[in-house]
Amino acid sequence: MDREFNEDIHRSVEGVESMLSIRDFNLWYGDFQALKNITLEIPKNRATAFIGPSGCGKSTLLRTFNRMCDFVETVKTEGTIEFDGQDIFKMDANALRVYVGMVFQHPNPFPMSIRENVLYGVKRMGRMSRSEEDEILERCLTRAALWDEVKDKLGQSGLGLSGGQQQRLCIARALATDPSVLLMDEPTSALDPISTSMVEELMMQLSEDHTVVVVTHNMQQAARVADKTCFFYLGELVEAAPTKELFSNPKEKLTNDYLTGRFS
Repeated sequence: MDREFNEDIHRSVEGVESMLSIRDFNLWYGDFQALKNITLEIPKNRATAFIGPSGCGKSTLLRTFNRMCDFVETVKTEGTIEFDGQDIFKMDANALRVYVGMVFQHPNPFPMSIRENVLYGVKRMGRMSRSEEDEILERCLTRAALWDEVKDKLGQSGLGLSGGQQQRLCIARALATDPSVLLMDEPTSALDPISTSMVEELMMQLSEDHTVVVVTHNMQQAARVADKTCFFYLGELVEAAPTKELFSNPKEKLTNDYLTGRFS
């Protein structure tokens, strides 16, 4: 059965509290303006997808949510981004990244054991007992649908896992600090179809009690996993709406052209 617009999967975003609020936000790389007057609400404990052609600004905005833009010397910003009511640019960046986790396009496990990969971030936050570490380890690997596959080889290198397992390991690592928001930048683009399906199922499960924001070039993936979808073009937010509404009845011609393949 086609899952694209299954009402059991796509939950309402109307009246839902916002976890991230973006208002009149602009970003430049040197003289190039990558984001233009973005105003957007990201609903709490829902999955939101960013779609659009390459170079449209969707990954730039995603990475700004946990201040990855700080690592680029030429970046300049204007406007406001709030996380749970707090201005992210007035927060300590490392503290922000505890609450706003990131999963990248290509799996990037650290060259250490599976156990140490998962616990890396949370151990930097303070000392824990062995039993506390074990609880976090099992809980996060279970939530990432990986525990049964690796529970007997936790001391082995994370680099020895398959690509799909490595990506789920990175998701478990991101979950270990118990983030409120999980950012995912094309998390399945390097994976095979079976691994992609597993990560998509995981995204939907996680969005029940985390705010998930995913950048994807795969429109079918956005339709399957997201409660809200946002279409970007040339640094501008063209349209944002509940996923079913945007895919079935887009209000903007540019959105419709992109969704129907008439985009040029």
